[in-house]
Amino acid sequence: MAISDLFSAADVILDASPGNKWALLEALSTAAAPRLGLPEHEVLDALQDRERLGSTALGKGVALPHAELRDAETPIMLFARLRRAIDFDARDEEPVDLVFLVLWPAATGKGLLPAMSEICRSLRDPQALRRLRAAASPDEVVELVHQLAVAGAEPGSIPERK
Repeated sequence: MAISDLFSAADVILDASPGNKWALLEALSTAAAPRLGLPEHEVLDALQDRERLGSTALGKGVALPHAELRDAETPIMLFARLRRAIDFDARDEEPVDLVFLVLWPAATGKGLLPAMSEICRSLRDPQALRRLRAAASPDEVVELVHQLAVAGAEPGSIPERK
């Protein structure tokens, strides 16, 4: 299953305004918990535990917080674009304004890493990041993510929107 298959306009949060990384993780947990049928604190604890191991910031203003959840039955992905970039302890020291959250059932184990790899490949093209930052609606974000998945995210493979 491609990660883009898990993604719809309902999974897109535009213009979020968290004050810091921990507030962002809390907001994402609040959004994700009902989709998973899990208590918010369980999702938040898993995300915080993972983030304490090391920052999930990828660089270039992008973060990929993720966790495997013991009681989850299906994987989910959320996307958040922040109104103002926040410090996320990125290696390149750039603040983060684009966030892909991936939560995966621990029972399926092997799916999390391929899903995160797909997202990372999709974001290699600077044009993709620019378009995510400029997207006017959740539907436009979903369309772009689906295009990235189909195109295999080869640099320059995403058609420029006119």
